[in-house]
Amino acid sequence: MKSIAIIGGGYIGKMHAAAIKKSGRMQLAALVHSHEDAGKEFAREFGCVYYGDAGKMLAEEKVDIVDVCLPTSLHEQYTILAAEHKKHAICEKPFALTSEAARRMKDACDKAGVKLMIAQVLRWMPEFAKIKELLDKGIVGNLHMVYTNRLAQHPNWTEWHRNPAISGGGLFDIHLHDIDYLYYLFGKVEEVYALGWKSPSGCWNHVVSSLTFKNGVKAVSEGSLEMIGDFPFSAAFRATGDKATVDYQLTAGFNIENLGAASNKLVLFEKDAPAKRIEVTALDAFQAELEAFVSTVEEDKPVPISPEDSVYVIKIIEALQASLESGTIVKVIR
Repeated sequence: MKSIAIIGGGYIGKMHAAAIKKSGRMQLAALVHSHEDAGKEFAREFGCVYYGDAGKMLAEEKVDIVDVCLPTSLHEQYTILAAEHKKHAICEKPFALTSEAARRMKDACDKAGVKLMIAQVLRWMPEFAKIKELLDKGIVGNLHMVYTNRLAQHPNWTEWHRNPAISGGGLFDIHLHDIDYLYYLFGKVEEVYALGWKSPSGCWNHVVSSLTFKNGVKAVSEGSLEMIGDFPFSAAFRATGDKATVDYQLTAGFNIENLGAASNKLVLFEKDAPAKRIEVTALDAFQAELEAFVSTVEEDKPVPISPEDSVYVIKIIEALQASLESGTIVKVIR
């Protein structure tokens, strides 16, 4: 059983801690959190040791894996710190706010001989795993067009998302989910074009992106952290080809905190056949993601999402940001 330390005791840190506790394949040994009272409460809830300083924790605790669940601007500092202590690292998405920072994180882990994976949890969500299976089997046929969206109100459990120097705004924080998934499906991107709305604080918080992949697939993706009123957290995926259309719709409660109340519907529309609703086996995607990483550490095999691929996803996001700023089509350079 591998021992894990979480750095960052906020919303996503608690999601990871709950998944570790549920798994039985991992042990949460320690939490590092900057707010002492909240950190000690977290530690009591999940049965681990609390630290206010990551360096002290790494010097004193025998852990195998560091799980970085901090605001994006801190990912580089603490992933490199884990590498310097010869600890494997799983880091929450987005990788970093620049591809240069992401590259430094990757290089530090390579130099230390430890594994690094960016936690792109969408790849483990059962509906999205099923969509990939359908596309890989050719059931949809030659693709005509792909569309995705991920729409939310601004998180009410944090303020740091409003600062582009800390979070990167909606472009990095929510839109990146679908950009990573599209890259997972279709590979390298030739060029992008994006339209969007920038908040007064400087965040690109509502973005509509057009992506042309090197294999010829075209996709449009919309992401927002600026939905208003009682608009529910929503996500969609639709791929239309010459054999079928696959359509996924998710509607939840306010923001991501109420995903347990979600209504999911994955439907396959084939030629000359009635619509077929596809049922998938429910699972905790955070648990599956963490278990997959632990398996790579135990078996000393490549991680499911290579750091090199995650660096490239940041390059796609940078190209989208350049397009938003310039109003032009931008090439994506490997």
